[in-house]
Amino acid sequence: MDTGNQQEPTGFSKWIRELISTEEIREKDSTKIQEDSYLNNRSIEPEGKKPDRPRISKWIFFLFVIALIVISHYRAPILTYIGNYLIVKHPLQKADLIVCMAGEPVARGLAAAKVYENGLAPSVFISREKLPDGHEDLKKRKVHYPERRDLIIMMLQGLGVPRSACVTNNQFVGSTYDEVKMVRDHVRRQGYRSLIIVTSPHHTKRTWLTFSKLFEKDAVKIMMMPSHYSGFRPENWWKRSKYIKELIIEYQKLIYYAIKFLA
Repeated sequence: MDTGNQQEPTGFSKWIRELISTEEIREKDSTKIQEDSYLNNRSIEPEGKKPDRPRISKWIFFLFVIALIVISHYRAPILTYIGNYLIVKHPLQKADLIVCMAGEPVARGLAAAKVYENGLAPSVFISREKLPDGHEDLKKRKVHYPERRDLIIMMLQGLGVPRSACVTNNQFVGSTYDEVKMVRDHVRRQGYRSLIIVTSPHHTKRTWLTFSKLFEKDAVKIMMMPSHYSGFRPENWWKRSKYIKELIIEYQKLIYYAIKFLA
């Protein structure tokens, strides 16, 4: 009896220990699953390294503010340089021909007449611009439409340039490039060796580059004369919307010419 009583508690105790052990294993497994789930859902970041985005953003903002301050302080010199870049002017000497470029008849015509008055060339060449749409309808109705070429010649005569000194032809031109080609053909036929080119200030750069390109095989001296009768001034062009528009368009044309014709 004594032996049986000693075995029964031992077996019961063993059963209790096994039950407790099983519950502890289950709790550990449950805790491990929760920890694994937390770790899997947490974003992984390198230890000891913080994200750089805030620091980069601060540097970008800082540089942006500095750029604004510099532009604000040097705005006038920068804009003046942008305007000056388009202007080419040479010291004038006596030449065989004055070329009054098409485009702005009054400002360019006044300057061409002044060059002629100063005795720097014996004649003025005037191009013939393409006629506007609807011109043929006016012609059918017998309505006279004065061409720009005729207006410039009439103006030059009024400024003291005789009609015999006004040179032109009937070839239409639609661009600066076409006009320079036509002038080159005329110069070659006449055997001229020097030209004074009169045009608007912001147009002189592209005109100079085009003449230099098309006359590169000809021994002809080209002198640029920006018309001082034009209201375009490099030191204040940005104060009037008219000249802002003209400058933007001229830079667009300059880029186009550099790619298509001057390369």
